[in-house]
Amino acid sequence: MRFGSLFFSFALLACLGLAAQEQPPKTADTATTPAAGASQETAAAVTDRIFAQEARLVEDMHHFTPLVETYIQNLKPDPDLVQVPGSDKYFLGRMVLDPKGIKGLAFKDNNKSSFMYQVLDRLNSFYKLTYHHMSFLQMVFLNDRFDKEHYELKYLRRQFLGEVRTLVFDVVPKQTKEGPYFKGRIWVEDQDYNIVRYNGTYGPETSTAFYFHFDSWRINMQPGLWLPAYVYTEESAADYTAFQRITMKGQTRLWAYDLKHSGQQSEFTAMQVESKEQVNDESGRGANEITPVQSQHMWEREAEDNVLDRLERAGVLAPDGDVSKVLQTVVNNLEITNNLTIEPEVRCRILLTTPLESFTIGHTIVLSRGLLDVMPDESTLAMVLAQELGHIALGHRLNTKYAFSDRMLFPDERVFKSIGLLQNDDDERAADLKGLELLEKSPYKDKLNTAGLFLRALEARKHDVSWLISPHFGNRFTRSNLLHLAAINVAPTLETRNIAQLPALPLGSRIKLDPWDDHVEMQKGKSVPLVSARDKMSFEVTPMFPNLVRYNPPTSTEAAAKPGQ
Repeated sequence: MRFGSLFFSFALLACLGLAAQEQPPKTADTATTPAAGASQETAAAVTDRIFAQEARLVEDMHHFTPLVETYIQNLKPDPDLVQVPGSDKYFLGRMVLDPKGIKGLAFKDNNKSSFMYQVLDRLNSFYKLTYHHMSFLQMVFLNDRFDKEHYELKYLRRQFLGEVRTLVFDVVPKQTKEGPYFKGRIWVEDQDYNIVRYNGTYGPETSTAFYFHFDSWRINMQPGLWLPAYVYTEESAADYTAFQRITMKGQTRLWAYDLKHSGQQSEFTAMQVESKEQVNDESGRGANEITPVQSQHMWEREAEDNVLDRLERAGVLAPDGDVSKVLQTVVNNLEITNNLTIEPEVRCRILLTTPLESFTIGHTIVLSRGLLDVMPDESTLAMVLAQELGHIALGHRLNTKYAFSDRMLFPDERVFKSIGLLQNDDDERAADLKGLELLEKSPYKDKLNTAGLFLRALEARKHDVSWLISPHFGNRFTRSNLLHLAAINVAPTLETRNIAQLPALPLGSRIKLDPWDDHVEMQKGKSVPLVSARDKMSFEVTPMFPNLVRYNPPTSTEAAAKPGQ
């Protein structure tokens, strides 16, 4: 069974430029469509290549098993903001295509009900109203009858999506009695004629089948290879039955395509073998012998590295990179102003999932992509990092059972269940106090009003976004603690209609994820002035417009600068 609506998109600010419009060709046999360079092809030849490339994509996808994360917000009316999230749903799994169709491998959590985590071919039973009779395959690819016998492509114009020039076609099904069939629009890059975006819905609608609208994007991840990355779905008061209307929006992200190359690995041929002279220490034998305290620290670090490596190989942890360095700078500010000397040194990493959470793995602080996305400023980040640094400063340790390599031998889909990172209540309270102490001596001491405002906004929304605040590993972010209370006490009153007050950002505001190799970087888009209070969209799902670019192989210098390659 194809499962159709794991869905939606990521808010990457993109520049959408329009090229000069052209008149559509008059006939399929004699008209020409501009292609890249000086060559000209008939419209019929271009159409044949588009159909062929889509069929090739389906074949190519059999070689990949990307992670698929879906986050859905059902909307409710609001007197100040028109609509706000009223409830939410979440799913994380791995997509596998085999000769029999789609196989879904759901990631299971310790703190989630088993009902949520059914395999993909049973997900429709969970979503009931939302995704009844829709197939995931139809959201990521056009259906298996996407060919010239079943569809007509009507050329409209050329249009730039980001930096890629595309040809735009309306897709018209020739047969509407048999379903499901796609109806909408496609954007085709003008060199190899890969579909890079499609937008529309499926039909026909019946008393038992209701299809949602979606906007699906693909990214050029390798030479000639455009793979699904984002899908956005939205319905505005759609009639599902005579007694029920649906208003929702949702995002789906796909990543971890190049999973076999994830992790901090180097080529065997790149290993450097030290000479005998380098190995021998001139100061005498025994100078490098390890003391018991050092050996304990090394043992703990080994457990820590084992866990980090396993999370990265499962596709849920980003490789070390530039965003980690941003977090590291804030941690250094806290350490220096508090005269902390911590060995081994504190590190920072990014969990790639949406739910808001932070936790420690030994001396490594981990924040989720979703949490980084919605935090408004550096002082809010400092508040979160200070609490986690408190755990490290107090010596709260990772269970050293993970230093044994056999503990890491489990399927990726059990990574959340097989690795326990929750802190007990006593350690949490102690870390709260220590974090507050660290902040009071830090450069962020007098800047916690925005952090408190962020917490006020999250407290006001927490019952409507229960899945967003349900962590995979860490403790619940909205739990009451002294550090949070201290920040809230200095925060101003939450003013919903005040556009000068921005307590939290929409999802996707900060972090850009490379779906191929899982690296993350900070968004480079310019900030946009808010026109009305509705533009705040705190903690909300939004549409996505990726800045499409053609793949350029990295230079040797760039490749060397990227860890794990």
